[in-house]
Amino acid sequence: MSRLRAFAEAAVSRLPARLQPMARWRFIKFGAVGASGTVINVAVLYASQEFLLRGIADFHMRLNFSIAIAITCATISNFYWNRRLTWRDRRHEVHHSALFLFAKYVMAAGLAIVVQSLLTKWLSLYMHYLIANLVAIALASLFSFVANDRMTFRRRRAKVNPSADAADTADAPEKP
Repeated sequence: MSRLRAFAEAAVSRLPARLQPMARWRFIKFGAVGASGTVINVAVLYASQEFLLRGIADFHMRLNFSIAIAITCATISNFYWNRRLTWRDRRHEVHHSALFLFAKYVMAAGLAIVVQSLLTKWLSLYMHYLIANLVAIALASLFSFVANDRMTFRRRRAKVNPSADAADTADAPEKP
């Protein structure tokens, strides 16, 4: 086992039992993808706010559009990398087009996107808008992981044939 993996496993083992499954490698991959999405989000937000949309005089109106562009770019990137890296093992279980999965991804992350946007706007009244955005991203990330793990990239349940189950249980000996 590599040192990094040993360190990560030791750190995870110190968490409460309920949080351990979520903090395993899938969540670490999600965090790495999220970190890259954060870089994209902040870069696009800055570029939009300071250069691209400079023609919009009202700071808050310009911030609304800048946030929308930044979140859109980061969401597209995060979907691509989460599909390819974080939930790669579940690709065979999901039999939908990428566009359909992206729609589910956006819906699952929708609340996180709204929370991030509102928190960024609110916190920007008290701190620099880039710091406000980073705080908002951190708070929305946990919800986004759980929603996408349970909804977008969830495991498919095995199909059960009720008549076959009844026949199997009728012939099976009783368990003590």
